[in-house]
Amino acid sequence: MEQAITKDMTIGEVVEQHPEVVDTLLGFGVHCVGCGVSVFETLEEGLMGHGMGEKEITEVVMKLNDVASKSSVKREHVHGGQNSNGSIILTDKAAAKLKALLHEEKATGLRIQVVPGGCSGYQYALDFVEKSQPEDNVIEQKGITVYINPESMQMLSGATVDYLDGLHGSGFKISNPNAGHSCGCGKSFG
Repeated sequence: MEQAITKDMTIGEVVEQHPEVVDTLLGFGVHCVGCGVSVFETLEEGLMGHGMGEKEITEVVMKLNDVASKSSVKREHVHGGQNSNGSIILTDKAAAKLKALLHEEKATGLRIQVVPGGCSGYQYALDFVEKSQPEDNVIEQKGITVYINPESMQMLSGATVDYLDGLHGSGFKISNPNAGHSCGCGKSFG
């Protein structure tokens, strides 16, 4: 059986071609999936950087291929806007939390925008909304509708939205490969 994912692919290629494996990578401790540096590393380099040996790398690649082959939806459906191949990725945790919050707020979708501010120059604004604006990119992924204006889409292309719940608080974290630098909170970048 030919593998869709190989250890020689860059992490950026893996995430772009198979967004359904992001949660699996996170499960193996590869939390830098959205990091600007990791996008250019091969999967093997990234996994070695996380202390894995050749045997573990082979196991991870096999698991990623298993997840990719079983995925019922290889790509999210994107309509509107100009650029459908540079979209965002929602992790399973983020999608589950968003479903609950959208139901609670009686909203139909989530608007993600990049606005000036924060400790690093720009910050993310997340709001629950009822409908898109005419120019919006509308992304439907894992049962969630996300609206992003074209200016923000350029800055968010390839970003991963995750939901963290831990000792230091809970909330949504955006890992953005386009950010030159970001603050530790995941809410501000430059």
